[in-house]
Amino acid sequence: MTGQRVGFIGLGNMGGRMTGCLVRDGVEVLGFDTRTENVTGAGAKLAESAADVVRDADIVLLSLPSSRVVEAVVLGDEGVLRAAREGQIIVDLSTSDPASTRRIHGLLAERAVPYVDAGISGGAAAAEKGELTLMVGGEQEALDEIRPVLDHFAAKIFYLGGSGAGHAAKLLNNFLNAIALSATAEVMIAGKKAGLDLQVLLDVLNSSSGVNFATLNRFPKIIHGDYLKGGLTNTLMLKDVMAYTDLVAGLGVASLHSSGPMAAFGLAKALGYAEEISNTVVDAIGDVSGGIRLHDPKESA
Repeated sequence: MTGQRVGFIGLGNMGGRMTGCLVRDGVEVLGFDTRTENVTGAGAKLAESAADVVRDADIVLLSLPSSRVVEAVVLGDEGVLRAAREGQIIVDLSTSDPASTRRIHGLLAERAVPYVDAGISGGAAAAEKGELTLMVGGEQEALDEIRPVLDHFAAKIFYLGGSGAGHAAKLLNNFLNAIALSATAEVMIAGKKAGLDLQVLLDVLNSSSGVNFATLNRFPKIIHGDYLKGGLTNTLMLKDVMAYTDLVAGLGVASLHSSGPMAAFGLAKALGYAEEISNTVVDAIGDVSGGIRLHDPKESA
């Protein structure tokens, strides 16, 4: 591993934070993003294109918004595939369609380039601290080789199996996250309208069978007006739920619970919260429930 050059393509909300972890630990990173300030802001050396990153790095990390963008970056005329060379390892840290991942894996395999899919979980806060959870698919040998790089921003790394397995696990996880967040948002709006003390309500939920990630980690902040900026947007959460439905449909699994989060994050997107953090789904539900907000600065004044 010593001496391996690291490149990063896509230094946005999550990629920038992961790059920051690498740079703080003394790893020199060559980066490319459509916004050059994202690269310089993370402390990476600026590359002129994605292809330049691939040409000059041994391990190339991708963190992009969707499979459509990943395909454009990898398969485009001046993309990763054309510039890739034997001996490199490409790691997709995006939330991607497993079928697309397997297709790209096959194309890169023809060039003897391992393509590792590594879904991430933990959000912006965990990325900032280098405490992400990674769900990895692809060749075990490739994971073993890149693990020292991943360890700079991941606290837990799980190997799921062959190509696409990591991205499949990521979609399953994100679907449960979407359900917990949207359902808890609805419950908290109802609690507000019922006249309940929201802190006490959260204490009840977190001591009872309704406890979940949103009650433990999101709403204790949201009820005081802190929406934890920097996480997944409503648009991306909706995209992930739709990708989940495509995945389970292909597996022949009945999706009986996808309509709730799809409606909730679709509502948030329609009401103007598209690019806001997905925690603002509670405000969208509040808007159509009588203009309710969990936190009123006047009440705490």
